Amino acid sequence: MPLLLVVLLLLPFLAFAHGGGLDASGCHNDRARGEYHCHRNASTAVTAVAPPRGGAGSSRKAITSFRQAKRVLRETVYESPETHYGFYSNCRFHAQGKKLVPEWTTCGYRPRKNANRASRIEWEHVVPAWVIGHQRQCWQSGGRRECTRNDPLFAMAEADMHNLVPTIGELNGDRSNYRFTEFGSGGGYPSGQYGAVEFRVDFKQRAVEPPRHRRGDIARTYFYMADTYGLAISGAQLRLFEVWDKRDPVDPAECERDRRIAAVQGNHNPFVRAACG
Repeated sequence: MPLLLVVLLLLPFLAFAHGGGLDASGCHNDRARGEYHCHRNASTAVTAVAPPRGGAGSSRKAITSFRQAKRVLRETVYESPETHYGFYSNCRFHAQGKKLVPEWTTCGYRPRKNANRASRIEWEHVVPAWVIGHQRQCWQSGGRRECTRNDPLFAMAEADMHNLVPTIGELNGDRSNYRFTEFGSGGGYPSGQYGAVEFRVDFKQRAVEPPRHRRGDIARTYFYMADTYGLAISGAQLRLFEVWDKRDPVDPAECERDRRIAAVQGNHNPFVRAACG
C-alpha cells in the first residue's frame, strides 16, 4: 500500500487519540485527561491580549500585582478576627509580625510532610496561575515570570482577589496545580492525610478532593474566572462545579468577602453577588 494512502487512513485515528483539535492559541481541551493544555510554540501562537469579560476591566481599581493583592487582602479584606480562618482547613490564624500563623489545634490539623510550610498561611490561587498561564502565549515564551511582566491580562488575573484565599502553606503546596475532583467510593473522608482536615490529595492522579464546605466557593470562583478572563473549563469539570454550586450554596461569609473585595478592587463576583440580595 502506498505510504501516502496509509498516512491518510491513519489521520482520523491520530486526531481522535489526541483528544481534541488545537484552537487559535495552539491549545485544546484534552477529553481523555479532562484538562486544557497547549502544544504550539511561541512563534506560532496568537499574541493578542483580549480584554476582560463581564465588565471587570472598566471597573477594576489599580491593584496591579500579586504582591499588592496579597497586601490588600491582609490589610483590608481579612483584617478583622472573624475572617481569620484558613480556606480549606477552617483553622484559625493570627498575625505574628508580617507572618500569618495557623493555629493547628483549632481544626485538628496535622502536617503530612512539611511542618515548616504548614506553619504559615499563604495566598492560594483557587484557579492556579499555571492554569491561567497555560492558556496564554506568554507562558510558552518564558513561564509565569514572562506572563507577569508582559501579558497585562495575565497580570490582572494573577492579582484578582476573588481568586485568592488564605491557605495553610502545606495544603497550598500539595494542591499545586492539580484539578479538583471527588474520589467517590475509593476516596472520601476521613483521609487522615492532614489530621482531621477534610482535604485529600492523590499525587498519582494529580487530583485534589476539597472539603465539602468549600466546594461551592471553588465552583463560583472558577465560573467567575472563566467568565472574566475567557478561560476554558473542561466539560467534566464544569459539570462537577455545577453540582458543587447547588450542594454548597452561597452563605453570609461568602457574601461579606465578596463585598469587601468589591470595595477595594471595584468589581463583584456575580456568581456570588446574585445570591446575596
